[in-house]
Amino acid sequence: MNKLTTEKRIVVVRCLVEGNSIRSTVRITGVAKNTVTKLLVDLGNACSDYQDMTLRNIKSERIQCDEIWSFVGCKEKNVPEERRDETGIGDVWTWTALDADTKLMVSWFVGERDPDAAYTFMTDVAARLANRVQLTTDGLKAYLTAVDDAFGGDIDFAQLVKLYGLDPKGERSYSPTICTGIKKTSVTGNPNYDDVSTSYVERQNLTMRMSMRRFTRLTNAFSKKLENHACAVALHFMYYNFARKHMTLKTSPAVAAGIADHVWSVEEIVGLLDSN
Repeated sequence: MNKLTTEKRIVVVRCLVEGNSIRSTVRITGVAKNTVTKLLVDLGNACSDYQDMTLRNIKSERIQCDEIWSFVGCKEKNVPEERRDETGIGDVWTWTALDADTKLMVSWFVGERDPDAAYTFMTDVAARLANRVQLTTDGLKAYLTAVDDAFGGDIDFAQLVKLYGLDPKGERSYSPTICTGIKKTSVTGNPNYDDVSTSYVERQNLTMRMSMRRFTRLTNAFSKKLENHACAVALHFMYYNFARKHMTLKTSPAVAAGIADHVWSVEEIVGLLDSN
């Protein structure tokens, strides 16, 4: 890693955060594949540590949560029988918690889509908030116990379930069926039904798919190791939270949330390697 100049690191990182794959980054920059991967892992870990320390005592009013699917190594249905019990291969889910007003990604967790992951995720979300909030999730049942355990009833919590009808044109592989309505359910506290929504966090899921090649559907770009996948997510959210101006806010989510006093440059993100 010491062989790369700061300028070269910046070029590599800029390629990665703008949605290029490892291999395309190699072709663009001329940096060796193993070097690009090592930079991703080292910087991803530094970004994770920095955000874990910095995203605390967040004054939020509305939090939206969702989960986004990807896979490591191969899809779950294609995992060889002899590797079924192996950790870090197959389907992997990224749980996300977004502030609806500042668009700050408050917390995320990479793991399975089960009650244990829900508990770990929601406990982390609760630890980062400074006050009572209104929380909206999808209809995943694992949230019910996880939110109760994490917040102990000190929350206004609702779930939003989308209702889908049959596609009159028949089954389509690449488009969802038509959404015919939504169902809002109050779970805890007194949530304002006008604010029960997951639109912003679902839009962030699209940003993830556009900004991280390994999340893009219908491609051969995917993570080979769970560590690489988690580091790519941490780097993405560092860039998204601190260095990328939100089109509506005209500044970064971190500045809007009072976490940062200026929009970061990619050079500052790369600088976390030297301070870590």
